[in-house]
Amino acid sequence: MPYPDDRRYTKDHEWIRVSGDTAEVGITDFAQQQLGDVVYVELPEVGTRVTAGQPFGSIESVKAVSELFAPMGGQVVEVNGHLKQHPEVVNGDPHATWMIKVRLSNPGEAAGLLDSTQYQTLLG
Repeated sequence: MPYPDDRRYTKDHEWIRVSGDTAEVGITDFAQQQLGDVVYVELPEVGTRVTAGQPFGSIESVKAVSELFAPMGGQVVEVNGHLKQHPEVVNGDPHATWMIKVRLSNPGEAAGLLDSTQYQTLLG
């Protein structure tokens, strides 16, 4: 699966799609492949402040539990409630499935993240 050019990526295998001062956050196809079948996603409450590089939740698969790391800092303005009932949608189309929406503290931080070409190089 190609990695879309309309977002930035982290070395922790999260993606972020910035639109003005807000952004959607999800996990990459590589991450969901490593996890296997996702059975539970724990996400923060609306209003929670997240810090770049720090955990904001967790994702559980049949194989393991992994922390989810915020690509950029800000305040959670929306949570994908659909994932509570249907966490498996992350496996089906991880690049179309956002987990949280964040009002960014500093939208310019995106420049420090990987673009799709750099991310694919990281994966080898």
